[in-house]
Amino acid sequence: MAFGTRTVSEKEMVNLQSGQGNLMGMLFPLVIFVVIFYFFIIRPQKKRQKQHDELISSLGRGDQVVTAGGFWGIVREVKDDSLIVEIAEGVKARVMKSSIANKRAQAPEEPAKAPEEVPETSEETSEEK
Repeated sequence: MAFGTRTVSEKEMVNLQSGQGNLMGMLFPLVIFVVIFYFFIIRPQKKRQKQHDELISSLGRGDQVVTAGGFWGIVREVKDDSLIVEIAEGVKARVMKSSIANKRAQAPEEPAKAPEEVPETSEETSEEK
């Protein structure tokens, strides 16, 4: 009789190993699900949010925008958290920056004024008459 020592039979060893295999078999699909969830849902959403933040920060006076409600307008004033948008002539509305869905057109930039050219008067035109 041996006290304190116990030998593990082959049958018990197989049961112990299969328990570890079942644990790995259960965790593997869960890990795959998390990876798929990240690449198909979380990552694209972060990309869209970054693009929207860039759009909001690039808004300026004169830009044509479309709100989430479908209103088309021209940005007349930019405030901290909102915009004053002219929807029709004389009709202005204050909208949250986050409700801007799309920027349709950039504000026209003022062209550099060219020096005024003096029309040349040629002697030929006055002689021909």
